[in-house]
Amino acid sequence: MKPTLVIVGRPNVGKSTLFNRLTRSRDALVADQPGLTRDRHYGHGRLGRKPHLIVDTGGFEPQAKEGIVHEMARQAEAAIAEADMLLFVVDARAGLTPQDLVIADLLRRSGRPVLLAVNKGEGMDRAVVSAEFYELGCGTPCVISSAHGDGVRELVDLALDSFPDEADAGDHATEGPRVAIAGRPNVGKSTLVNTLLGEERVIAFDMPGTTRDAIEISFERNGKAYTLIDTAGLRRKGRVFEAIEKFSVIKTLQAVEEANVVVLMVDASQDISDQDAHIAGFCMDAGRALVVAVNKWDAIDTYRRERVKESIEQRLNFLGFAHVHYISAIKGQGIAGVLSSVDKAYAAAMAKMATPKLTRVLISAVEKQTPPRHGLFRPKLRYAHQGGSNPPIIVVHGNALEHIPTSYTRYLERYFLEAFKLQGTPLRIQYKTSKNPFADER
Repeated sequence: MKPTLVIVGRPNVGKSTLFNRLTRSRDALVADQPGLTRDRHYGHGRLGRKPHLIVDTGGFEPQAKEGIVHEMARQAEAAIAEADMLLFVVDARAGLTPQDLVIADLLRRSGRPVLLAVNKGEGMDRAVVSAEFYELGCGTPCVISSAHGDGVRELVDLALDSFPDEADAGDHATEGPRVAIAGRPNVGKSTLVNTLLGEERVIAFDMPGTTRDAIEISFERNGKAYTLIDTAGLRRKGRVFEAIEKFSVIKTLQAVEEANVVVLMVDASQDISDQDAHIAGFCMDAGRALVVAVNKWDAIDTYRRERVKESIEQRLNFLGFAHVHYISAIKGQGIAGVLSSVDKAYAAAMAKMATPKLTRVLISAVEKQTPPRHGLFRPKLRYAHQGGSNPPIIVVHGNALEHIPTSYTRYLERYFLEAFKLQGTPLRIQYKTSKNPFADER
């Protein structure tokens, strides 16, 4: 097994910057603002001689008894419990604080080995900077700069020295389909993730905007591997004011584009809004397979349920290919059906279609409904082959195909979806017109 290094410390000491440096990525949001990171964030370490995992945590305030800060502390405590090595980060420029002393005492009592990293020490005398931090009782301080990379490699090598140099075959196992949970704020995305995992893996709090980053989590259900991606809620563009929220939106859109399947969550206790349709439209434009989960179904009466179904048919009618499930994420009702539809949607998105069968289906579609004429000529569709997956792309060859209208393209898409029983994924048609070999002759 890979050793797990967990980064802990009070807010705004540079934990996420160190995480990005160790993973050689920009996965964690970074800004000069306390409390930006809230959930546990996992990544593969790219520095050091041995493979390892890195865990970023939110600002640790153990004294908090309620609110979002208390939930962040619980997440940090859960990460500490599963750590093989703790990287305790403090701020060289702020100096030793009472909060650092409280955290150091808690880390010592955890029984986990602790390595003290004095961050933001660039341009400073290391001996002078580290002197006051010996009081924490966490061994010799390592002065580093996460932003500039000073001393970071030495910190990692020191942290990994006590672990055996061995590779675990399980580390290279397939991660399965990537499933992004998307929707408006406060519709229950994090609650669904926690219910699927059977633990409070991400913070689920009754406050819009609780999740700020895109959190990837690998898990197995019934012998099948999945990678869940909990995303930040997407509000209307006109309501996004803070720079942090704008970065959260970007991370969410990137997560959707990198996913194989998107579970679009909507709130049954509210009307299906234009924003729900916009999110669904973005998923469609990205070509992602889709499953619709209508959450909080247990909290509404029969009349309201009928209204919600009618609203889905009207506002999300362009998602006719997607399965719709009525669930209660907090009670776990209907969750198994969502995963079953995710499996079907993923299989449809990655389906392989033979060229002879595609051509036969194309000929059948043209016989049933020919494309409209363009002037004196009618476009001629000759044969088709598959051009890609996720979403399935069908390349149609023929003559004068640039004159085929959008309505006929939609007809072909529906025809191919029905013929190959592709449930849960959109499909793309691309046209390739044959070149006339005599076009340049007079």
